[in-house]
Amino acid sequence: MTATHDLGTSSLVASDILRSVFRQHAAGVAVITARGSRPVGFTATSLASVAAEPPLLSFGVGTGSSSWPVLRDVEHVGIHILGEHQRELAATFARSGADRFGSDTGWRSGPQGVPVLDGVVAWLVCRVVARIPAGDHHVVIGEVTTGDPSGAGRPLLYHQGRFNALRD
Repeated sequence: MTATHDLGTSSLVASDILRSVFRQHAAGVAVITARGSRPVGFTATSLASVAAEPPLLSFGVGTGSSSWPVLRDVEHVGIHILGEHQRELAATFARSGADRFGSDTGWRSGPQGVPVLDGVVAWLVCRVVARIPAGDHHVVIGEVTTGDPSGAGRPLLYHQGRFNALRD
């Protein structure tokens, strides 16, 4: 397979193509949390397993997001796999200016002081090992230190601009 960088499209058109194609790609929904002087978090569909040994994962975060100034400096992050019953939680953490850790959000301080959300399908705490600039984002690489895969429910998915549930 050959990859070419110039197919005769402008970067604006290429960005539109990328968005259009990825609307067709169903992705799991996660919330990434961290704690600096205050807890921060955001909804992510870019979560990916990187390696089993050592146990590494990655996610992207926009450098213009309200969470980035904290994520830029913290040593640990929380990764939460949301269940299909958590559409509103996903929407809250995706909304700019939302009170993400208000009275409607159940959470506790977990290992390394990372905010751990209640009722998720699974969660991890990771030590940040790299932050790689990538356009208007950074790709964060985390090494898993602890977690809990025993939450109840089926995963929440994001497809065609909406939160969705799996169908049997």
